[in-house]
Amino acid sequence: MHSVIIPQDSAGQKSMVPAKDSLMFDLVLVEDVVPGIRSDLKYASADNFMGMKLYQYWNKPMLQRFVALKLLRAQNRLKTLDSSLNLFVYDAARPVAVQRRMWLALDSIPPKERGKFVSSPYNKSLHNFGCAVDITLCDSHGIPVDMGAKFDDIRTIAYPSMEAYFLEIGLLTVKQVENRRLLRKVMHAAGFTGIPTEWWHFNGCTKEYALKHVMLINEEAPFSK
Repeated sequence: MHSVIIPQDSAGQKSMVPAKDSLMFDLVLVEDVVPGIRSDLKYASADNFMGMKLYQYWNKPMLQRFVALKLLRAQNRLKTLDSSLNLFVYDAARPVAVQRRMWLALDSIPPKERGKFVSSPYNKSLHNFGCAVDITLCDSHGIPVDMGAKFDDIRTIAYPSMEAYFLEIGLLTVKQVENRRLLRKVMHAAGFTGIPTEWWHFNGCTKEYALKHVMLINEEAPFSK
């Protein structure tokens, strides 16, 4: 099983190592915890809404261990419902430094609207604690299923809260909505919660819990082997 180097501050000091009985920092590679899961870490390449590589060291998704274990439960639940499908991760733990670049890239959108798609780096996202995951379903060949809107689509057709409307006017199909509902079903059963503006985003705990118990990931750092 791979371990992960503790992120360091700009001076190279391991300032994020928590004191004993203090904040949790237990990042793990998702694939080490969830057998069969697939991934394509979008911000590790230029295949994302910014068109540039944002992660310099990370090329596989990581989560806090307690969140990864919830993802294992979701994967197991999915297999009982449809053995041909797997979970497929687009993003997971995300340093605040990367969050800031994403936030600034959307500066043409007013902050109130921008916050529907990218959390402010000043308010922090659960991604910044390793406690949120961007995820979909894929078939046995690793091909993501059709959700009617791609990952990081900022249009309202990506909103779970508006699925009934888009289904009614024919811009979403019954199968696309069924795929979204299946994803939500297995994630909710494992203890995740979604948000109304992104079908792919799920939180593994509340922001209040993370602030009290989990260490913030400020900077990216290499894997240790």
